[in-house]
Amino acid sequence: MALACQKNSYLTQLSSKVVSCEPKQCQLVLNGKKSKINGFELILEDTVLFPEGGGQPDDRGTIEDIPVLRVTRRGDKAVHFVEKPVDAGKEVSMTVDWQRRFDHMQQHTGQHLISALAESRFGYATTSWNLGDGNKSFIELNTPTMTDEEITELEKECNDKIREGLTVKPKLFYDKDDPEWKKASCRGLPDDHVGPIRVLNIEGVDSNLCCGTHVSSLAHLQAIKLLGVDKGKKGKVNLLFVVGQRLLDYFGKCYAVEKGLTNVLSGPLEKQVELADKAVKNQKASQKLALTLLRDMAVMEAKMFKLNPEKQPLFSHHRKEGDGEYMNIIATEIGDVAPCFLTTGDEKGSGMFLLCGSQDLLDKAGNQVMDILEAKGACSGGRYRGKANKLANKPKAEQLLLDLIAEL
Repeated sequence: MALACQKNSYLTQLSSKVVSCEPKQCQLVLNGKKSKINGFELILEDTVLFPEGGGQPDDRGTIEDIPVLRVTRRGDKAVHFVEKPVDAGKEVSMTVDWQRRFDHMQQHTGQHLISALAESRFGYATTSWNLGDGNKSFIELNTPTMTDEEITELEKECNDKIREGLTVKPKLFYDKDDPEWKKASCRGLPDDHVGPIRVLNIEGVDSNLCCGTHVSSLAHLQAIKLLGVDKGKKGKVNLLFVVGQRLLDYFGKCYAVEKGLTNVLSGPLEKQVELADKAVKNQKASQKLALTLLRDMAVMEAKMFKLNPEKQPLFSHHRKEGDGEYMNIIATEIGDVAPCFLTTGDEKGSGMFLLCGSQDLLDKAGNQVMDILEAKGACSGGRYRGKANKLANKPKAEQLLLDLIAEL
């Protein structure tokens, strides 16, 4: 049996009888994490909700206002996973999430069009495809490379066909021995195929076995944009594309970025790459200069301490924008003149620390200082160093060190 959603992809509501309702557990991706959910598997006499298959994700929608979390195929039946039970034999109403459904229709029909023209024009066969999750889709083509000129030519031909408004129509074959369906492009029927054979025909362009939902006219695709290729599996490329509403959304995001960059870079779109490159180079030069100055300041801090006739028994120093090298330079410059307790980062939050001095001091103070600073670190080469989570406690650590130095 062909499902109602396969006979008419534009159907958004349907009433049907519940055949069975069984308690089950289903693994779903929620907030980016896989979770096992307890619920029920509903099988209906017919459905308006497409079960995943043919490279197309499943539909979302409701059954009696109960959200449908997943739809899979079992033979010629669709299995709906819900969190609440529904009595077997009950007539229920279904509604499909139309925005998700139409997006899938546009991307899937767009894939058929791109694949057909890529093969007829360049001989690049489609080996797989991925619809993506509300973003870019891609088609895996059996070619190691694809030139910009080929992509431009293929995109133009796709959009020419869209403007022609060619008819897209599925046809069902109930006889597996019918020679007509065997003329369609296919890699063979799945081993578990049950029911009629469904062939999707794009007028004058392609005839292909497919179980998915599709638009009825290429005009409903609106437009196709080929975004280029990524390296795919060995000897193949992934051709990225967006169709219809996804293209409008993608263009909207790109335009928002363009407007933002126009303000930041003080230049129009055609000069933004040049201006951004210049800005990056200037930033790197500034960072290099800042690092040089920071190193010079480290040397100066150490010299000032050594030249001070009334120097303290402990050199304690903090610089918010310092780094590990900054602290190492100071510790090296001061040498054996005095123990050093150095910190960088947010003085009321987290940052880095370095403690150096005699081995006796390090043995007695190292772990205590780390406890006070809520730090993690280790002693290596006569220096304790690591990350401190509570630099606000630095005065307590300083006092501890001064007391221990006095004892030693």
